[in-house]
Amino acid sequence: MICADRRHLVRTLADLAAQQGLELQSYLNAAPHKKAGHPAPVSSKGARSLLYDGEQVDAYLTGRPVPPIRSEDDDQEHEDDDLLDRREAAAVLGVAPRSWTTYKHHPLLTEHMVTVGGVEHWPRGIVHRYRDARPGRTAATGRPTGSGDQVPREQLLPRTAPLLDADPTITAADVVAALDVSRNTAQSALVRLRADRIADLVGARAELSPDEAAAALGYPPALARRATARAATVLRARAAAPYLSDVAAAAHRAGWTATGTVPDVQLPGDDRVVAALVLDGDQAPVPALVWDERYGWRTAASRRHPITRDAVPSSEGMRYLAGGITPPPNDVVAALTA
Repeated sequence: MICADRRHLVRTLADLAAQQGLELQSYLNAAPHKKAGHPAPVSSKGARSLLYDGEQVDAYLTGRPVPPIRSEDDDQEHEDDDLLDRREAAAVLGVAPRSWTTYKHHPLLTEHMVTVGGVEHWPRGIVHRYRDARPGRTAATGRPTGSGDQVPREQLLPRTAPLLDADPTITAADVVAALDVSRNTAQSALVRLRADRIADLVGARAELSPDEAAAALGYPPALARRATARAATVLRARAAAPYLSDVAAAAHRAGWTATGTVPDVQLPGDDRVVAALVLDGDQAPVPALVWDERYGWRTAASRRHPITRDAVPSSEGMRYLAGGITPPPNDVVAALTA
């Protein structure tokens, strides 16, 4: 812990070495900071980067008594300004230091994080504020019943991605605590991110299966099961993309779309590929086309909601087009103009 108003006194091992006219490695080899009587570091026990209080070090090196950093008689008014490293902050929350990697991405903590001697620290008062307001303190589910997500939908994946980068084994509960979203929202974001990254790795290394790619990325099997299944679907969607783009181009040449828009691909249930091509041209024969990897092309009666669950040929305004799963683009156009 770095006591309030003593940040300017903090010194690193490199600073101590320079103070004694030594190269850092020479200082580390001699290890004078480990000798009896040398001031203890202000870093938490077990910290990798050791920090020291300069006033104490100066007193020790000149043979004077080492003053305490804070005595019982000192004014405790500014304790909230004490700076805690990750181990100390994690202890306040009652979690393992490794878990702090997830929690620290909460906006309140990122806003007040400071780096001292190359080490991240957070004011004690801010950590207490986060702890006291943290989801899960008043409801068994981790959030008040009926409360909405505190992260806008468009920011969910960008905000979750750094958490997954920092900890491949992160759980939905960790994301709930860090971002104040529902468990289902957190789980969905993790599945999507893991699936995309698994698919990226398989795309780069074709010899890997999705399960092998998940293991290479450090995703535990229990947390990656849904993601590996979705990754296989993502890979099929990527493989189908050139074909779908060709059909969109054919529809544009026919005057059925204002631009050569790429079809909107969706992955319902994470296990199948479905794409919608809205036909917004004045001469379009139908409002939209939908491609399903199981059945091929069909028409849709709605431009706004072309993809419907369990569509059947008898549905109003909808019919399947003959020609197999991936008929040539010109055949799709011909089927609609016949």
